[in-house]
Amino acid sequence: MLPVNHISGAQDVILREARSLEALAVSLDDSFNRALELILASQGRIAATGMGKSGHIAKKVAATLSSTGSPAFFIHPAEAGHGDLGMLEPKRDILLAFSNSGESAELNIVLDFCARLSLPVIGITQNPQSLLGRYSEIVLALPKIAEAGPLPFAPTTSTTMMLALGDALAMGLLTARGFTAEDFHKYHPHGQIGARLQSVADIMHVGEALPLVAPEDLMSLALMTMTGKRLGCLGVVEAGRLVGVITDGDLRRHMGPNLLTSPAKSVMTAHPITFEPQTMVAKALAVMREKEITNAFVTSPTEEPVGVIHIHDCLSAGIN
Repeated sequence: MLPVNHISGAQDVILREARSLEALAVSLDDSFNRALELILASQGRIAATGMGKSGHIAKKVAATLSSTGSPAFFIHPAEAGHGDLGMLEPKRDILLAFSNSGESAELNIVLDFCARLSLPVIGITQNPQSLLGRYSEIVLALPKIAEAGPLPFAPTTSTTMMLALGDALAMGLLTARGFTAEDFHKYHPHGQIGARLQSVADIMHVGEALPLVAPEDLMSLALMTMTGKRLGCLGVVEAGRLVGVITDGDLRRHMGPNLLTSPAKSVMTAHPITFEPQTMVAKALAVMREKEITNAFVTSPTEEPVGVIHIHDCLSAGIN
């Protein structure tokens, strides 16, 4: 077990960073709105840059922006003068520059390039009067809070605030653009996030796989259809609309000598639970678990059956 004094020091660092975030939150002013408006009005991309630890933050912020509907990339200021300035498209792109002091010498060449070619700069710094501040069209000023730790030199509170401010920009742009869960899934098709953002249309059984009968069809035919399609359910369709379903539970409830000669409409459950094609798989699974059902039909806005999902399909897609 770690000595208490180590834990106390760690707690102090975390609490200082937490307080810096609180200070950042209350310090935001209209410059944040103007930064969002500038980016939204741009026809190009966001070029994030920074040196050292600020550069690592810039990389992360660029990745978050790109994944939430605001195309962005990282440009290394030390590499910029060796050809990477060609990544910037004049009069279209916006530079988002991170520097706590605002005086990182490596930023000079990038900032000068932006000034000469009318490429607007949004600066994130604790020093609005710095070189970065003077080059910036908009300055997002960080509160002047000392770094955490026994030596107030290693970037801690400053990079924490930069990261949070970058996330706030990304979420503000996401909201302004009306970026949806479906849009998010386009950029996150793999992994647990991608799985949870799949729609039922991505996993449903369609076409000839659908087990469908008419209300007047006898249960002898219905059972053959249900068994042949092997989805554990049967849709009852009238005039193109799904009017009911038959499941194993319905069969058990109506088991008797007259079952095979009964019409499907006398066995079906009317007004069944259905999903729209765009319903997220995670949401469908939650409903199916709550209602204790193992399958459900997917219907169009006109109630036409377009698919069937089974709980095993949801689990196989990586949703749990």
